[in-house]
Amino acid sequence: MSSQTNKQFIREYLEAIRKDKNPETLDKYIADEHLKQHIAMFDAAFPGYWMEEVDLIAEDDRVVIRAIVHGVQKGSLMGIPASGKTVRIEGCVIYRIANNKIVETWILADMPALLEQIGAMPVPAAQS
Repeated sequence: MSSQTNKQFIREYLEAIRKDKNPETLDKYIADEHLKQHIAMFDAAFPGYWMEEVDLIAEDDRVVIRAIVHGVQKGSLMGIPASGKTVRIEGCVIYRIANNKIVETWILADMPALLEQIGAMPVPAAQS
């Protein structure tokens, strides 16, 4: 697939999982079991979460998205009970695509910001 085709594939994937994260939808786009587990874990904590594209860059079989994840913590996350708080997390994901599926994924997210937003980590005091 071309870089442009891969970018379009990722846009379609993001739109599809924004609407529906059931196994059939995930299987259509993803061959990477770790990514499927990550989505299930995150959706359990932030049901209906979605990713807002900021930048989408592609080269060969890789697509990189800089995104903002939006959600409300309604379930436990890594042992942290549901807070009911709305989160906005910046991050980057690199997808490797082969045979019209995501086969590898690398995720970098602003975890300190996430933990601060759900009240699991104190917000640093402003320096004067």
